[in-house]
Amino acid sequence: MARRGIVAAGHPLTAEAGAGILRAGGNAVDAALAALLASFMTEPLLTGLGAGGYMLVAPPGGEPVLLDFMVEAPGHGADPAARAELDAIVIDFGDAVQTFHIGASSCGVYGMPAGVETAARRFGSLPLTDLAAPAIALCRDGVEVNRQQAYLWELLAPIVVRTRYAPGGRVPREGETLRDPELADGIARLARDGAEPFYSGDIGRAVSDALLAQGGILTREDLAGYETVPREPVRVSYRGREVLTNPPPSAGGILIAYALALLERGGAPPTTAAIVAAMEAAQAERTPEFLEGLAAPGFLERFMASRLGSTTHVSVLDADGWACGVTTTNGEGSGVAVPGTGIHVNNMMGEQDLSPLGWFTHPPGRRLPSMMAPTVVLDRGIPELVLGSAGSNRIRSAILQVIVNVLDRGLDAQAAVDAPRVHFEDGTVYAEPGIDTEGITHTVAWFRERNLFFGGCHVAERRGFTGGGDPRRGGAVVAA
Repeated sequence: MARRGIVAAGHPLTAEAGAGILRAGGNAVDAALAALLASFMTEPLLTGLGAGGYMLVAPPGGEPVLLDFMVEAPGHGADPAARAELDAIVIDFGDAVQTFHIGASSCGVYGMPAGVETAARRFGSLPLTDLAAPAIALCRDGVEVNRQQAYLWELLAPIVVRTRYAPGGRVPREGETLRDPELADGIARLARDGAEPFYSGDIGRAVSDALLAQGGILTREDLAGYETVPREPVRVSYRGREVLTNPPPSAGGILIAYALALLERGGAPPTTAAIVAAMEAAQAERTPEFLEGLAAPGFLERFMASRLGSTTHVSVLDADGWACGVTTTNGEGSGVAVPGTGIHVNNMMGEQDLSPLGWFTHPPGRRLPSMMAPTVVLDRGIPELVLGSAGSNRIRSAILQVIVNVLDRGLDAQAAVDAPRVHFEDGTVYAEPGIDTEGITHTVAWFRERNLFFGGCHVAERRGFTGGGDPRRGGAVVAA
């Protein structure tokens, strides 16, 4: 029985790291940070010190806040003519393929160290050194590679072979023990000295120098100017609840809110066809004007009023009423791991989903318009659900469907996560086996089984302190 709370995350050891902090008296933010740091070792291709992300915090009796530590476009003081070409890598999901781009020029300004420090300072109740201890132990003692992580290592092998994780060009296999003493040192440095060394100190200088030497444009000036930005969450009503999610300049939260508002107008529960129609309407709004307007003051209010008249996630609820969701991404990683820092730098500048207007069109310092959207559902002001997902453009589809499964269809958290999903993109409906596609007029591309293509949505639910870990990405739930 859960007494202190519930943690849902992308790996059993990630969730256990967070639950252990709850048992030790920490709050939901403490637990989320401990789980996040542990995920650097348990899910090293999806997140890490060179990544970025968002944390949504709903404190008991206080105002919710979104901490934005997403990756920024680099290039302050750099010569664009010196930038190397992106290196294209094709990843085969079995029933769909996707092209990613890596190399030094794919690296954006990481936000993870700044985000961790800000969250710990603003909301944490335990020392950051205590929160980092489980992660450091995992790095030094080792983590056994499970089936889901082995699949990711093999899937992303063209990237992995460029890093310290594949000595001799051989990627880790299921059942083997993976250790990373460099990452342990990097996490320990963050816990002890804070974010400063990673931005204006020796680690930041080492990362920038290494990338510039390989044709990247991440400068010392880029790093020195980075900071976490607190933002007011998007709010939308749905089935008598209030849904809080990621605001602009992120793109995912506002599109989820728009889709929920469209579904709110219809009957409950919505059909799969209705959900696809809402997905299609949301995708149609992702125009060049939409993307350019995201950073403008007041864009959220104007957008909603005029129309309605590569990633891991941790969700935590605690017994004192705190709710915290944190979604982070390293993309797929750039293939550039800087020796002596513990950092495998992100490839966010090579993510086509984040640069739909063309490569390198974001000015230096612009936050990339991610689909990541940590989300909290409030019932009469009390957090009922915390959820978020990995999965590139499929993030918003996964979150939308899990919310519908819980609030409209009455499923518990795990059943809501397990249920088959659809995703609409570019005129095609991608579908998992078992989903009802009656009424859908678009071409349906069927997957043969559940697949991580459809995201990795992890949910903490206050009712009975239960949760749902997404089996598509090896998710797990641990009670405290």
